[in-house]
Amino acid sequence: MISNELREQVVEFFESIQKYYGDLTEITEGLYSHGDTFDANLTTWNLSEFTLIRSAYRNSGARLMMEGEKMYYEISAERLVDFKHPGRHVYEFVELYGLNVYRITKVRFHSKY
Repeated sequence: MISNELREQVVEFFESIQKYYGDLTEITEGLYSHGDTFDANLTTWNLSEFTLIRSAYRNSGARLMMEGEKMYYEISAERLVDFKHPGRHVYEFVELYGLNVYRITKVRFHSKY
């Protein structure tokens, strides 16, 4: 669903994610459906924080996984329609789950570097 260029950026991110092991990880997740434009006010938001201890790519199901103690988060690689790196230690993933149903996941690492 995403371009080869964005796919390469996602792979690069996950190949280097171990530099964030031990860092506080903040995940903001939003579910929304929209027509032409995204409106944060019409989005259902969730916030999670954990210390990143492990990550992996699950071949069965094509999932990108991040794990902390008592916390587990997955992003569907095959449903990705957008990926951004808008700031230092900040990454955004957008997945398409229905005709107009999207999940946006903003990952922020509170890195000491």
